[in-house]
Amino acid sequence: MKKYIFITLIFAFFSCKKSEDFSLQTYHTFESKADQYTGGIKMIPIKTPKGTFKVWTKRFGNNPKIKVLLLHGGPGLTHELYESFESYFPKEGIEFIYYDQLGSYYSDQPKDKSLWTNERFVEEVEQVRIALGLNKDNFYVLGQSWGGILAMDYALKYQKNLKGLIISNMVSSIPLYNKYAKEVLGPQMKKGSVPRNYAIRKKQRFYQSKIYRIAF
Repeated sequence: MKKYIFITLIFAFFSCKKSEDFSLQTYHTFESKADQYTGGIKMIPIKTPKGTFKVWTKRFGNNPKIKVLLLHGGPGLTHELYESFESYFPKEGIEFIYYDQLGSYYSDQPKDKSLWTNERFVEEVEQVRIALGLNKDNFYVLGQSWGGILAMDYALKYQKNLKGLIISNMVSSIPLYNKYAKEVLGPQMKKGSVPRNYAIRKKQRFYQSKIYRIAF
């Protein structure tokens, strides 16, 4: 249900931007595209303080006015959480780009932990944008969970390069959200459900802990 509502909201966001001359023939064309013989896949070199690595991207569709770069959660997850978009975006003429961030499965996976900072990921997204030829007239970013944090950080620094920003399942301030949850949401919940939820989360954190993984 939540996924349905989320996708519906995205359609509403783009509804007034759909190209009048859109057709399936032009949407699926690969003519004069650099990724014509790779099925839309492009490995993009990313310069970092620790060397140059490659990240995996895959373009789906063709619309010069709407190009959506998808930022997955994690860090460390993959583009695969967005694959359901293939059932909805094409008929709306929305071009979208799968993208596995550095360290994710389809991209290079360097071991240097100093690379895992928000600032470096922001510069990575900017390098991806440049490599794909996206600009302020057609470039949209959609970020989910950690991808939402990355999308907001990117927009704060490079908003001049963006046409639109979409955030899913993320807030701009965890402390403020915790305060809201405690003072507004919590009192509205069924009595006894809040302590029970905290107990469940505590148990989950234990199972995910290093001690538990070593023991079992």
